[in-house]
Amino acid sequence: MTTTTWQDDAGRDLVRSFGDRMALFTRGEGAYLWDGAGRRYLDFLAGIAVNSLGHAHPVFVEAISKQAATLSHVSNYFATEPQLALAARLKRIAGTGPTGRVYFGNSGAEANEAAFKLARLHGGAERPRILSLKDAFHGRTMGTLALTGKPWMQEPFQPMVGGVEFIDSTVEALEAAIDDRVAALFVEPIKGEAGVVELPEGYLGAARELTERHGALLIIDEIQTGAGRTGEWFAFQHEGITPDAITVAKGIGGGFPIGALITFDAASDLFYPGTHGSTFGGNALGTAVADAVLGEIERAGLVANAEERGAQLRAAIEGIGSPLVEGCRGKGLLIGVGLTHPVAKAVVAAAQGHGLVVNAPNDETIRLVPALNIGDVEIDEFVDLFAASLATVSDALVLDGNEVSA
Repeated sequence: MTTTTWQDDAGRDLVRSFGDRMALFTRGEGAYLWDGAGRRYLDFLAGIAVNSLGHAHPVFVEAISKQAATLSHVSNYFATEPQLALAARLKRIAGTGPTGRVYFGNSGAEANEAAFKLARLHGGAERPRILSLKDAFHGRTMGTLALTGKPWMQEPFQPMVGGVEFIDSTVEALEAAIDDRVAALFVEPIKGEAGVVELPEGYLGAARELTERHGALLIIDEIQTGAGRTGEWFAFQHEGITPDAITVAKGIGGGFPIGALITFDAASDLFYPGTHGSTFGGNALGTAVADAVLGEIERAGLVANAEERGAQLRAAIEGIGSPLVEGCRGKGLLIGVGLTHPVAKAVVAAAQGHGLVVNAPNDETIRLVPALNIGDVEIDEFVDLFAASLATVSDALVLDGNEVSA
């Protein structure tokens, strides 16, 4: 009998688009993961901003168990109580008012696909142009990839769905590009996959004014920034504006796959029967879990905790005093640690060696998106582990003869 490792099995049986898996995790609890050898890791990636309550939270577990024993799926020919409850909650926390509506899918990419179609319905033949930002990320399906301003990701799949134009993330670029033939502007309030890069101050306010002036939709991708992660329910709320639509996923389900398009005012009437749909989207199981997760975020005050702990975490990182740390970006518990050298992958590997899970969206940034309910214990442990990880990489650079002074 041939004995194989899990790496062998993954390399043989799983598609190669994700590259080599970094570890085999077997269970999680709170802010911690355990691998097959029983080693514990502090998880400051949380499934890429997905596990809002951490791992195996009692509210999450109970919601799945209770709903699975009652009703899981009936299709969108029918309504269910969890679906209606979650739609009402999302409208309330997004501030849509009574005219808002919610479309449910199964992921962020599906939410952005729905938003793309919403833009087309609004634009028609008279408004064929859609604007998106350079270096933006909105998904990997053919539609959402067309909205993603990363040419290297698009190149193998050309030709893209037409009509999308990419502009710099400046008010000046938007003013130069927008006209009455634009159907919609897609923006991320913070570009997570670009390295946790915030829009310029005042950008969303200017975007709202310009899109209204020219009759275009302002569609905000809140997939990574939503569900309280930035210290507000949604990042657009920091700016005091009202968009035409937002897309959400990741943290709203706390680990259960679900996404949604939330529309405001006149945009809520653009879809009509037959224009969009999903077999699994909005099923009773997924919506019950998401409603429970959002309810716990609200009950436990985790939106405010994200703001407080984010500030605490940024100060602690800067207090490490590592010559590799250039500074921190982001809001709340969506943090990008800028590095002075392109060694982010080495830092991630060193962190894993020290029992810490973090992420490198590019060569010069470490992304931190821990569970929203972290506290002093987790932050203190993170600082020790992250400092050790940075020191490991700094020492290696010195041995290689590279300068790493601040």
